[in-house]
Amino acid sequence: MRFLITGGAGFIGVTLANQLISQGHTVRVLDNLSAGHAELLHTDIHFTRGDIEDKPKIWRLLNKVDCVYHLAARVSVPESVLYPREYNQTNVSGTVAVMEAMRDAGVKRVVLASSGAIYGGQLVEKVHEELMPNPASPYAVSKLAAENYVHTIGKLWDIETVSLRIFNAYGPGQSIPPIHAPVIPAFVQQILGHGSILIHGDGQQSRDFIYVDDVVRALVLAATATGINRETINIGTGVGTTMKQLIGAIEEITNQRAQIIKNPSVSPGVISLMADTQRAKSLLNFTPQVALSDGLAMLIERDPQFQRVSTESLR
Repeated sequence: MRFLITGGAGFIGVTLANQLISQGHTVRVLDNLSAGHAELLHTDIHFTRGDIEDKPKIWRLLNKVDCVYHLAARVSVPESVLYPREYNQTNVSGTVAVMEAMRDAGVKRVVLASSGAIYGGQLVEKVHEELMPNPASPYAVSKLAAENYVHTIGKLWDIETVSLRIFNAYGPGQSIPPIHAPVIPAFVQQILGHGSILIHGDGQQSRDFIYVDDVVRALVLAATATGINRETINIGTGVGTTMKQLIGAIEEITNQRAQIIKNPSVSPGVISLMADTQRAKSLLNFTPQVALSDGLAMLIERDPQFQRVSTESLR
C-alpha cells in the first residue's frame, strides 16, 4: 500500500513509518520538524518538510496514496493552556486542510491519531467510547474538534474515517523538551541524572501508559480493518499507574533512588484516566503486548538519551 503520514518525523510517526517500510509498503512523510527528527526515518521513506496547512503541498503528496495517517499535532496539555490559539490552528485547521486535500486527491481512508485526554474527568473506572467527552484543556478540545471534523467531512465526502484515542504513549525516541516534557522520559532522565522529580498533588493521580510499539500495531491494523468506518477506538492498556507507582518502577529498573518534591498547591489534573479496551479488541483484534516494566526497560536500553545505563542494571 501507499501511505502518507503527517507528523511522520515525530515520536510515534517515526516508529510507524519505519514499521510500514519494513513491511514493504511505500511511505511518504510530511513534517515541519518543529519537534520531529527526519534523520531517524528509513532512507527509503520519502520525506518532505512542510506545514500541515499547506494544502497544495499535501495534495501533491497524496498522489496514488491509499491511506493517510494524520498524526501532525501539537501535543502538550500544559502548553495548550498558554497557547490555545496555536493549538486550534494546528490541530483543528490543519486537520481540515488534510481532509480537503484528501477530497481533492480522491484518497478514501484516513486514520486520525486522537487522544484519551478528550474524556477528561469521568465517574467510571475505565473510560469507554460512548461516554460524553469532558475535555479539560485546549489540547483536548482541539483533538475532539479534529475528530468531529474528520468524521463529519468523511461522511459528506465519502472518505472512510477512523479515530484512535491514544492514551499516554511512551518509548524510545520521545523528546524531552526543557518545559512540559512527557512524564515517563522526564522521570527517567531525572532519576538517572540524580535530579529532582516534581509531583503535583499527592502523586496518586493515575494514567494509562502504552508502549509505542503497541500503539503502532494498532495504527497498522486500523489502515486495513473492515467494518470500522466512522469508528472511534481507545488505544490503551486498561491498566492505571499512579505517579508513585511509576517512580517506583523506574527506581527498580535503574537501581537508582528518586529525589521527590511534592507541590500540593498545583492541580494534578484529571485524577484517573484508564482506557476501556473492549472496542479495540473486538474491532481491531488488538490487545497490548508490552507490560509497563518491560516497556520501561526497553526504553532505557534502546533510547540513546539513556544508554549510559548499563544493561546489567536492568531487570
